Amino acid sequence: MKTESWLVLWVEKGFGRSSLEPTNREECQRENGYCGFVKCRFPFVIIGRCSTFFFCCKK
Repeated sequence: MKTESWLVLWVEKGFGRSSLEPTNREECQRENGYCGFVKCRFPFVIIGRCSTFFFCCKK
């Protein structure tokens, strides 16, 4: 039970995120990605965030 609690806190605090991932529209475009609403269309995958509901998508 202690391990599960620690894992949940770790994920909630954002320690699992990379500090190199795009965090806004400009960074996403610099990585040759696009900002997609809520999800990315196939074959693109989420590589970061542009804003609250927009994710940075890239092949």
